[in-house]
Amino acid sequence: MIKRRDFVRLTAAGLVAAPFVNTKAFAAGFPEKPVRWVVGYPAGGTTDILARLVGQALSEKLGQQFVIENKPGAGNNIATEFVINSAPDGYTVYLVNPANGINASLYKKLSFNFVRDMAPVGGITRVPNVMTVHPSVPAKTVQEFIDYAKASPGKVNMASSGNGTSVHLSGELFMAMTGVKMTHVPYRGSNPALTDMIAGQCQVIFDNMPSVLPHIKGEKLRALAVTTEARSAQLPDTPTVGDTVKGYEASAWFGMGVPAKTPKDVIAALNKAMNEVLNDPKMKGRIADLGGQPMHGTPEDFGKIVVSETEKWKKVVEFSGASVE
Repeated sequence: MIKRRDFVRLTAAGLVAAPFVNTKAFAAGFPEKPVRWVVGYPAGGTTDILARLVGQALSEKLGQQFVIENKPGAGNNIATEFVINSAPDGYTVYLVNPANGINASLYKKLSFNFVRDMAPVGGITRVPNVMTVHPSVPAKTVQEFIDYAKASPGKVNMASSGNGTSVHLSGELFMAMTGVKMTHVPYRGSNPALTDMIAGQCQVIFDNMPSVLPHIKGEKLRALAVTTEARSAQLPDTPTVGDTVKGYEASAWFGMGVPAKTPKDVIAALNKAMNEVLNDPKMKGRIADLGGQPMHGTPEDFGKIVVSETEKWKKVVEFSGASVE
């Protein structure tokens, strides 16, 4: 288990271990060229939507373009490793997402340690996942779905946006707590997963609200419940999974990270700009439309969230027996 004091120590060590640079002078002119924002999923999913939304606002605030670069594959690990191995100068940043906390225990062989090798910049938002079914599924409540799935062994395919995502582990948690057996079908991102959901190839998905909400409102898919403790303002008539499965809770959280040896003042500059962007009423409204609330705070605040989520999902991975080599 990762201890919080060890995380603070490792993060601090990473920030001061960089070769000597005049960080104040460096940060004062930062950014002086476009910033590459790497996303570990294809275009169209929640991570991509958030990166483009916040990236555009940061571009306007800082006067340099934040260029979104999608690097999908291996449950986010390709994109993560790419950023970790990039120059620690603030010009390559990463869209941190739940898979980064989950992968630490789900994948047995990783070339990096996310907590040690990626320095937190700040949080963006936390959003519910939505337990959503194809209209052909004869269930309009969570309990009806549980009964249907138990009566239909081997017939329920659970789509996800990839191994190790909150979409995947939300479903694993559901199976662990209900005894329901479903076949996990991982995709390379939310868009292809939802395409097959709409086509009826899969019957259920626990997808992030921003990507699945348009399909629910368009009545192509049916929402059974949200995964957070409280109901969502975007789906006020939709109950929570926990209303039926006591103690169930899951959510998706997103933020920004940079290679661990990035100078402190550069991280501080990015954090300041992000907090200002997230405090803007228009941005608050856009994030609310996606079903979330802005996350504010210091890099250390976001680092604590990464650690606590890593610890939480480690227990779920171990309980479920999920594993990726």
